[in-house]
Amino acid sequence: MAKLTDAIKDLILNPVKEKAWTAQLGWIATVREDGAPNIGPKRSCRIYNDATLVWNENTGGEIMKDIERGSKVAVAFANWDKLDGYRFIGTAEVHKEGKYYDEAVEWAKGKMGVPKAAVVFHIEEVYTLKSGPTAGTRID
Repeated sequence: MAKLTDAIKDLILNPVKEKAWTAQLGWIATVREDGAPNIGPKRSCRIYNDATLVWNENTGGEIMKDIERGSKVAVAFANWDKLDGYRFIGTAEVHKEGKYYDEAVEWAKGKMGVPKAAVVFHIEEVYTLKSGPTAGTRID
């Protein structure tokens, strides 16, 4: 299991430090049942702990269905100004009740509506998206 470094956390969280309620926009990629790729933004994607991300699933659409079918998941964050970013590969689980869901409901207050679910993403691999010769290489 991969861990989030301080540099990764800083890139994701910098807007929060500047008083925005959300971090960098997380893009979630899954694989549909027919094998086609699927991607979409999740404005609530945030750090849960050093090895886990979480987001509120507000639409309950294709990405959630893909995860429920067992799709592997990729999450990417990029900072255009810094030409830097990270891609995470791992597994995710959908929670429609319990601890994670309750925390997601609490987090959403004053920011967005009540989520349909909380999605917990376990980071297994991390890749740099920093512009230049190391782009796309795995960080161990």
